[in-house]
Amino acid sequence: MDEGYRDRSAFIKGAKDIAKEVKRQAGKKVGRHVDRMADEYTKRSYTRFEEDDDDDDYPVQAQDGSYYRSNSRANDDDDAAHSDSTEGHDEDDEIYEGEYQGIPRQDSSAGKADGQAGGAARVQHRDLAQYEGERRKDQEELAQQYETILQECGHGRFQWTLYFVLGLALMADGVEIFVVGFVLPSAEKDMCLSEPNKGMLGLIVYLGMMVGAFVWGGLADRIGRRQTLLISLSINSVFAFFSSFVQGYSSFLFCRLLSGVGIGGSIPIVFSYYSEFLAQEKRGEHLSWLCMFWMIGGIYASAMAWAIIPHYGWSFQMGSAYQFHSWRVFVLVCAFPSVAAIAALNTMPESPRFFLENGKHDEAWMILKQVHDTNMRAKGYPERVFSVTNIKTVKQLDELVDMGDDTTAWHQRWKLKLINLFHQVWNNFLTVFNPEYRRVTYMMMAVWFSMSFSYYGLTVWFPDMIKYLQKQEYNSRTKVFIKQKVEHMTFNFTLENQIHRQGEYFNTKFLNLKMKSMVFEDSLFEECYFEDITSTNTFFKNCTFIATLFYNTDLFKYRLINSRLINSTFLHNKEGCLLDFSDENNAYMIYFVSFLGTLAVLPGNIVSALLMDKIGRLRMLAGSSVISCVSCFFLSFGNSESAMIALLCLFGGISIASWNALDVLTVELYPSDKRTTAFGFLNALCKLAAVLGISIFQSFVGITKAVPILFASGALAAGSFLALKLPETRGQVLQ
Repeated sequence: MDEGYRDRSAFIKGAKDIAKEVKRQAGKKVGRHVDRMADEYTKRSYTRFEEDDDDDDYPVQAQDGSYYRSNSRANDDDDAAHSDSTEGHDEDDEIYEGEYQGIPRQDSSAGKADGQAGGAARVQHRDLAQYEGERRKDQEELAQQYETILQECGHGRFQWTLYFVLGLALMADGVEIFVVGFVLPSAEKDMCLSEPNKGMLGLIVYLGMMVGAFVWGGLADRIGRRQTLLISLSINSVFAFFSSFVQGYSSFLFCRLLSGVGIGGSIPIVFSYYSEFLAQEKRGEHLSWLCMFWMIGGIYASAMAWAIIPHYGWSFQMGSAYQFHSWRVFVLVCAFPSVAAIAALNTMPESPRFFLENGKHDEAWMILKQVHDTNMRAKGYPERVFSVTNIKTVKQLDELVDMGDDTTAWHQRWKLKLINLFHQVWNNFLTVFNPEYRRVTYMMMAVWFSMSFSYYGLTVWFPDMIKYLQKQEYNSRTKVFIKQKVEHMTFNFTLENQIHRQGEYFNTKFLNLKMKSMVFEDSLFEECYFEDITSTNTFFKNCTFIATLFYNTDLFKYRLINSRLINSTFLHNKEGCLLDFSDENNAYMIYFVSFLGTLAVLPGNIVSALLMDKIGRLRMLAGSSVISCVSCFFLSFGNSESAMIALLCLFGGISIASWNALDVLTVELYPSDKRTTAFGFLNALCKLAAVLGISIFQSFVGITKAVPILFASGALAAGSFLALKLPETRGQVLQ
């Protein structure tokens, strides 16, 4: 084969031929594969080129002796190929006779350099605008044809298989939300967590998910839905596994942060991925059914916590430094949905819509044929043939990216690739704020923020209020003893929830007992003996100890407030954390409340799925938000545990319809090349609003109910009003 032909075969339409010629002469390799497929709509002919397929096309000799490919666009462009004298130019470049002999243009001079630069910029801008226009036209044509193809493929076994696979990934996201809250009552003792540390541990998961949603959402539009989801789930499962074994607070915090970063990509990718296999009449309903797996994740976490954490026998210890308690087993078990999702996802294909958006016709066609054949076989029609032969692909912008040469170190090449990928992701994110999407994006930001602020704020506020009511009820049963005198007595039973004022204890023994919520004020202890004492929320205020012995107790000096010690001794004090912790018996209540609150979502999920395609996304979103807003005012009647649990279930069951509608609306409002980027950004904003809502609502626990009620109802009302301003997407093809 002629050498000149082999050189020219490396050039493709739309690339800068001059730059490629320079790279060829310098010995550099251009590592790109560009697909060009036949266009049945506009009759434009592209040649799909791959470096390993050079032998598929044969050279044809033109009248001037040059060679060109028999199926290239050269046949349509002035009936001739590039001549040797014009090699290195694009078709749109102005080429004049004598340029290669060094003869300048008539309008060229040194004094007009700025004008030439401006002209080049205008040409570049015009070319880019033309490219964007052609790309939008291609996307519109592809959307219509893709919907027709999905109708031919039908809805059946393939979609249901993908439904359960992606459901596992969504289930892993639901589990992640509950893990830290369930392990805190046990982990706080092992790690000696103060209140600020516990608060940070609760919020770090949301911060990680916020970062993950933005990063993975942007990457999914560049490297693919399936591949990005596999990477994100792998990061989640690896660091969830590590977090069950690390001992220190900082290490545990770091692992849960990265675990949250990994799972942050689940929601934006899963909904976008699944929507691209669903026809228009099935999309709203089946995306709503998919939301049920988030509820299943919460139920799974609650059930596992109930079954595992209270079993203290499920633990082991290696020396005095390493302890593996039952709550760590629970953390390990909570990584199973993510691992199962990774295994199942490896059997599923990439989204064909993503391939078509990136010019990969054959890969998309094969996947759509697989969908068609799988569904037809399951329905008993194996003889039906996939009739589609050509599918529209979107025009691609040919970019030259310097990836170095053979002498460039591998880490430098990877660095260049990552930098280029970052620029692509960032530029794609900025297009979400282009004039055609700007209004929709700002409206969606407001709706997502208001929904998240109220929902997450209230769902955390409810359990905190229940704990506060429990504490109030507990304090109401406190027994008070005044001026009690005790001599020669032995206490060997649990002392709980008592206040002793101005008491006198002579030659009294406190042996092998637990003191819980005990307060001694202005009391005298003379010749007393404390042995094997375990205490929680126990304090001695303004007390006097004379000739008293403390042996193997945790009555550290911080429990002796303004107290005097005269000839008293502490021997073999218990080692451990010098903090008081909540009663672990309340952990059962936490699991039970979370279980009921998650289970209450089921009716709302079913109703929203059945009505989503009948009444529309906007009516579902606005209607559910208004009803949720009204239900917030019933919070003022929540003066007991049972009432608060009932209100939690009511709010969760109503608000889930809003979330389902919002997820479907987000998927359908943005085109395929921006879908996961926009969804990831909005989901990241959702997690930021969740952090703000949780922080604000928790600060009013035990102070007032009015502020949380006003904040939640106001945010929901604003969200429902703004939702009505959004465009309805029911009945539209997927952009």
